[in-house]
Amino acid sequence: MTTGDRILLTGLTVRAFHGVHAEEREQGQDFVVDVELVVPLGVAVATDDVLGTVHYGELARGIVAAVERDPVDLIETVADRVARLVLADERVERAIVTVHKPQAPIGLPFGDVAVRVDRTAERLLRRSHVVIALGGNLGDPAATLDAAVAALGRLPGLTLTAASRPIETVALTVAGPDPDKPRYVNRVAVGETTLEPRALLGDLLGIERVFGRQRLEHWGDRTLDLDLVAYGDLRIDEPGLTVPHPRAHERDFVLAPWLEVEPEAVLPGRGPVRDLLAALGRPA
Repeated sequence: MTTGDRILLTGLTVRAFHGVHAEEREQGQDFVVDVELVVPLGVAVATDDVLGTVHYGELARGIVAAVERDPVDLIETVADRVARLVLADERVERAIVTVHKPQAPIGLPFGDVAVRVDRTAERLLRRSHVVIALGGNLGDPAATLDAAVAALGRLPGLTLTAASRPIETVALTVAGPDPDKPRYVNRVAVGETTLEPRALLGDLLGIERVFGRQRLEHWGDRTLDLDLVAYGDLRIDEPGLTVPHPRAHERDFVLAPWLEVEPEAVLPGRGPVRDLLAALGRPA
């Protein structure tokens, strides 16, 4: 970032229908939005022209439209939506967005409840290519993987560029393949991230938990498994974090869908994915 200049817009009140409870979706309530933008203001000062800065009125109208549309459960989602809108302006380097929910149905006296997100424009951050493997064999795994891909696409700091079609495979256990267990559905998603590897892995584990993942048995059945297969060309071997994934080169259910979305893919330290797949008896 190149400046400490700021634009602040506070107390913008919007009537909307966000919330977990049915009455919130039916009756609506007021949400109050504060935004703080880091914006270089030198051009505005030099020209004394509104074209050199962010137009406060247009900013306010855009935020109101963003908050009013598409009801969601969480004000966290609303705050991120506003931040993405604001950062779409190439002049804005950073956005700090606070969404207040003063009428939240808490059932106890309170002054305020709010969520604040702090986002830096991704164009200013270093981006790394990432490969994420998805799998599951409990419940409706195909639907779960669809929802997980959608969640990854909304994750701040991660931009998906492609996701493979689902494939079915026999369950792999510690003792080997087990055709008596529910079959797995597997996919691979690729994209770019501004998150550090451990932060991204933490978010992947968090998404697993939301989708009901319980780690009760090594290589046991699961609703959702998200593996960080590769992060750029980095090679990391630390407690709780190993990239590239140490068994990716042995897994056709990772290599085949990866090759589908990236025909020239290379697994760092192992070579072209096409060759690795062929070595497993699965020619591309």
